[in-house]
Amino acid sequence: MISIVDYDMGNLGSIKNMIKKIGYQSIITNDKMDLMNSDCIILPGVGSFDTGVKNLKKYDLYNYLKDIAKEKKIPILGICLGMQLMCKSSEEGEEIGLGLIDAISVKFADSEKLKIPHMGWSFVQKIRPNILLDDFIESPRFYFVHSYYVKCNDDKDILGITNYGIDFHSAFRKNNVFGVQFHPEKSHKFGITLLKSFLNYVYHRNE
Repeated sequence: MISIVDYDMGNLGSIKNMIKKIGYQSIITNDKMDLMNSDCIILPGVGSFDTGVKNLKKYDLYNYLKDIAKEKKIPILGICLGMQLMCKSSEEGEEIGLGLIDAISVKFADSEKLKIPHMGWSFVQKIRPNILLDDFIESPRFYFVHSYYVKCNDDKDILGITNYGIDFHSAFRKNNVFGVQFHPEKSHKFGITLLKSFLNYVYHRNE
């Protein structure tokens, strides 16, 4: 079972529809038993960091997600704000992140040349062979909407880099924890390929 976390912060229906197009079934849920019994978890997110943390706490999922990610080793994919919530902290707010990876979220510097938020299509450069990006024949382009970006403290966790004035970390992995800054559910064929690669890993990793 694929569980999409419902904490009032994401494009839940769009993700569910794309997963269905790939050939898998998913549920939108904030029920703990659903999450505990999941083959994988997708943590989407649109909005502010502090609101995201507070909403996870409101549904009593903040510590629960940390526990099942660390102890049950269920694969979990964070999308956009969901990726940032996996970090230790964010310059956007004062709340403490889930801390599933040694990373922080920082604000793009003000610039006369670049519009903030970063919005639109950008390339993702693969840094090393990895599950999320290995299946692309051409350089993948994904749809981004964000004013803050993730900065990993351990280079080994970085899967992909995107340039928007600076190079920032647009995809990461730490064991069973994955994150992407872009929106695969809005990225057409590129998003389909990435989600298919992730789900193939989920269902075939023990073979």
